[in-house]
Amino acid sequence: MTDQIAAARRLYEAFDSRDLEALRDALADDFVGQVSEGMPLGVGGEHFGPEAMIRDVWSKVLATYELRVDAQHFYPSGDDHVVAVGHYRGSVRASGQLIEASFAHVLTIRDGRIARLHQITDTGSWAPA
Repeated sequence: MTDQIAAARRLYEAFDSRDLEALRDALADDFVGQVSEGMPLGVGGEHFGPEAMIRDVWSKVLATYELRVDAQHFYPSGDDHVVAVGHYRGSVRASGQLIEASFAHVLTIRDGRIARLHQITDTGSWAPA
């Protein structure tokens, strides 16, 4: 396993365990998250820094959805990129409506941490919040 894939796996393990400290530790201090436009809750767009991504994206999404981020395949690309491919699976907390949306995350890895995450997902597969 490459160091880049190990860094990517740490990110998804932190998601699975809902461990905010591990999530912060997986991200570089100058992390940038690019979330697909059209995502529910108005979370699409660029988010600068780990705290902004946690507060403005992941916390909102996880408060609204009971969700698993199931990264199934990891593809190294060059010295500093990994493409993670998988599915978001879960339900809307308020209604119980099920969701399953495919994703690809293009991750830029620097010094063993995620410096950038570019999310590509089928926003139409997300049940309304």
